Amino acid sequence: MDIISKRKIFFILSIAIILVGLVTMAVNGLNLGIDFAGGTLIQIDLGKQIAVEEIREITDGQNLTANIVHAGEENHEVIIKTTEDLNNEQRKSLKAKFKEKYNLDEEAFMQSKQISPSIGDEIKRKALISVAIATAGMLLYITFRFQFAFGISAIIALVHDVLIALAVYAIFRIPVNTSFVAAILTIVGYSINDTIVVFDRIRENLRYVKKEGYENVINMSISQTIVRSINTSFTTLLAITSLYIFGVEAIKDFALPLIVGVLVGTYSSIFVASPVWFMLKTRGKNKNGSNPRKA
Repeated sequence: MDIISKRKIFFILSIAIILVGLVTMAVNGLNLGIDFAGGTLIQIDLGKQIAVEEIREITDGQNLTANIVHAGEENHEVIIKTTEDLNNEQRKSLKAKFKEKYNLDEEAFMQSKQISPSIGDEIKRKALISVAIATAGMLLYITFRFQFAFGISAIIALVHDVLIALAVYAIFRIPVNTSFVAAILTIVGYSINDTIVVFDRIRENLRYVKKEGYENVINMSISQTIVRSINTSFTTLLAITSLYIFGVEAIKDFALPLIVGVLVGTYSSIFVASPVWFMLKTRGKNKNGSNPRKA
């Protein structure tokens, strides 16, 4: 596979998607969920399990864009979360609809409260700190086990993955909530694992292929690992996609960014990380960076 000579195509594709996402975020912002934007949370004990679609008929009738999840040991409870700041009259109206349809008493309404966006600010702060610590740890480990250029290339690939995931959420107006933050941290770990597999094969080939340039070594290494990468990602996607199709809404919120992350992580480990390493190693050298063992 000749990946390196076509690296500009892959770079342009990634940059185009990221730029569209950044412009969309600048114009419309991200579609923040209740955890970040604040809003109203209502928890109701319906006494039996009711399909989300049926509950959504009531919330849609009240012109609410709501996130609905089941709770309780037997899923008899539902939690309705909306970014709208409902006043007392609006909450009373919503409760009245549930009382009328399911013959509920006042005790069935377990909680009804406003959520402050300051909670979301705290989550964002801790998420950024977590990503920064994880990134620094990965850079130190990869530098120690491989070399600094490998570490920088891997971190650039991770930043690429996160930006692409954000771009997808911005473009398609998918709600961003705490599940998204957890999924992003999972994506970072998964993506670096796939990248290290490719880097390890490059390092092994550099030891034995003395006369080949960096370009040929990288292309050969990717060809040797691409089947493994695709098979691993495919089996992972089967499991995550099943969760997304058959899982409840809360599981779908976690599975969707994972699906995006696995796809992007596989792409970046092959078409971004290795070409970036090639560029770092061949700065000021000839076209293919010959004699890798002397560099």
